[in-house]
Amino acid sequence: MSLCREKERKKEMKRIKFGTDGWRAVIAEDFTFANVRKVARAIALYVRGTGLAEKGVVIGYDNRFLSERFAAAVAEVMAGSGIPCWLTVAATPTPVTAYAVKALDTGGAVMITASHNPPEYNGIKFIPDYAGPATTEITAAIERFLDTPETAEEVPIVLLERGREQGLVRDLDARPLYLQHLRRLLDLHAIGRGRLRIVLDPMWGAGIGYVEEILKGVCSSIEVIHNHRDVLFGGALPEPTAAELSSLREMVLEKKADLGLALDGDADRFGVIDRGGEYLSPNEVLALLLYYLLEHRRWRGAVARTLATTHLLDRIAEDYGLPVVETPVGFKYIGQSLIHHRSILGGEESGGMSIQGHIPEKDGILALVLIVEMISATGKSLRQLQEEIYEKFGRLVSARLDIKCDHEKKDEILKRLEGWYPAAVGGTPVADRSTRDGVKLLLEDGSWILVRPSGTEPLFRVYVEAPSREVLQRLQESAKKDLGL
Repeated sequence: MSLCREKERKKEMKRIKFGTDGWRAVIAEDFTFANVRKVARAIALYVRGTGLAEKGVVIGYDNRFLSERFAAAVAEVMAGSGIPCWLTVAATPTPVTAYAVKALDTGGAVMITASHNPPEYNGIKFIPDYAGPATTEITAAIERFLDTPETAEEVPIVLLERGREQGLVRDLDARPLYLQHLRRLLDLHAIGRGRLRIVLDPMWGAGIGYVEEILKGVCSSIEVIHNHRDVLFGGALPEPTAAELSSLREMVLEKKADLGLALDGDADRFGVIDRGGEYLSPNEVLALLLYYLLEHRRWRGAVARTLATTHLLDRIAEDYGLPVVETPVGFKYIGQSLIHHRSILGGEESGGMSIQGHIPEKDGILALVLIVEMISATGKSLRQLQEEIYEKFGRLVSARLDIKCDHEKKDEILKRLEGWYPAAVGGTPVADRSTRDGVKLLLEDGSWILVRPSGTEPLFRVYVEAPSREVLQRLQESAKKDLGL
């Protein structure tokens, strides 16, 4: 790579840019107080432009290193911009901060979080007044404000205590508002009948105390691990995947629990271990929850999923005569479907979901307590419910591969991907092709392959779903060979 190109690449890496879920960067390298104030000022200017400044904004933060200090810096910028704000009094999950927007009818929220990223990262997420992820148009508008003189010059601030004295900064405990709302969404009587034994892992994150509070007194026992703040997350990723939940798995088996439940760092994603110690993927859980809402709660309406999410949702929805809304990858698109199509459930394969009547933001806390309700109401284990679904709708197995490459090879593969429309993959004929977000091939046997480049890293994500593990692996290898991955 030429020196000129390397310099341009580094310059691009340093530029503050909102990804699929906000701006994230390494603490002290790019995620500095100066940059946080700059982004906060851009958000303040955007909120002013929408005419919602008088309604104020909520400011929440997670358990990461210095998150409370960064949140205070945002509050000082909002006050300096003449925008009143509610600053949470403790670490608060992203979905709880989002719900506060709805409950207080504010002009939006700023959330300090890097979600499930490594501990050296932190980030800023803007949540608009509809209480869901910001659309691409909104984040693009905020980015444009980053390049104006009003953010390039010294950002005006009002120190925190002065802001409190002036009534521009108010303290907020969002937990009671959120828990009251969640209890209205749930069937607590059904949960009480289940008397389940549960092990919970909030992964040292902002979700500590929420699931426990809701289930207190209605479960036989709740054991909680990793329920204190650790800015290093035990030296691991605060991401509830199979690889990161070995401690939860061991505890479920040791305690002979019915369920192991986990949250990520800001509690917007979920993880599930069954009573046999096996991890259930978000795709598997989403199918279970949809089936439960349709079969037992008798809900009806559209179902929303991303391009990368299981088509088992389509099979279930089709059987009930319901439409499926397929969106690009990213929960912001699911959120819009929950608003505009009034989808009863929206989900993504990475562990995000929400339902109608809740906020259009992914919520791991909601997902976990709804799983507890499902098992309690049906009297069946996760695997029993899953076998019931497979018997009715057929089995599908899904997986995602992340394949790294250097920047030069990425450009090469992108060119190949552009023209990738084979007659067959792994011996199975291709029925259709979509280029809505990456390239997705739909095969005649119901399998599918989606290949899309990461927007922020030199890697490709390869999603595959097939009737069996053997077919899935064959399709993975064939796609990798075709594209030179």
